[in-house]
Amino acid sequence: MPAPLLIADVPWLLYRSYHGLPKSIKGSDGRPVNALLGTVNALVAAVEAKAPRAVVACFGAEDAAYRTRLYPPYHARREPMPADLAHQWQRAPALLESLGWSIADAGELEADDAMGAHAQAESRAGGRALLLTADRDLYQAVSEDVAVLDMGKGGGLELGPGDVRDRYGIAPEQVPDFIALRGDPSDGIPGAPGIGAKTAAELLSAHGTLENLLAVAARQCEEAGFGDLRRRTAETLHEHDELLRTFKQVATLVAMDVQPPKDASTDFAAGAAAAAEIGMRRLAERLEMLGGRA
Repeated sequence: MPAPLLIADVPWLLYRSYHGLPKSIKGSDGRPVNALLGTVNALVAAVEAKAPRAVVACFGAEDAAYRTRLYPPYHARREPMPADLAHQWQRAPALLESLGWSIADAGELEADDAMGAHAQAESRAGGRALLLTADRDLYQAVSEDVAVLDMGKGGGLELGPGDVRDRYGIAPEQVPDFIALRGDPSDGIPGAPGIGAKTAAELLSAHGTLENLLAVAARQCEEAGFGDLRRRTAETLHEHDELLRTFKQVATLVAMDVQPPKDASTDFAAGAAAAAEIGMRRLAERLEMLGGRA
């Protein structure tokens, strides 16, 4: 089995680390470096566990203009990025790149879009990809060659198509349809009123896609209630038809033209030097030690 390409959701790692580690962890400029520390440590742990052929660290817009044009409330309830996190966000690409990892910036799109694009490119090239993320949107990119990497369980559990089915009751390609129906509060997508995860999965299991389901609901409403959907469900779906199609568009990863990176070992020595320059002494010492073992 070929060594996988590790594809990282850096915004998620930065946010998680910023809120999960003490802000008293500071660099030489006196400002917090907790988000940088947690992000590098998480990626190093994944590298040690999975020995990837290369690492792609993905960045992107906080709110993709494409998605906010489709649905203005998208991400609207999220708090503005704290200044100390924004400062670390700006420093992250150079630090991660010093470790020999590729930087992929989605520009006006989101890191998710870059991650999905790199996973597909790796699969087309005959390789295997691991997605380091906790974002359920990325489950739509899962295939026989692409898995979501859960580092919280047993040092690196790879979640494939069967795991998506076990977890949500749907196939990976149905994830955008599922999000449209069930909603995603973290992204500001409310879903269809009265339809939860279980019902959404059952409806998609019976009808395959959101479009097929909406066609059945429309026909049932127009033909005086004759059909296999509950009357209230059919009416709800038909009433919110256009909005639900928009939700699916918002939840669907956008295709990007990317090329698989060349094989690249992690450069612990260069990463240690970069960490020391920022004032992250303990991280520098750890990276130096790992470099000595490599």
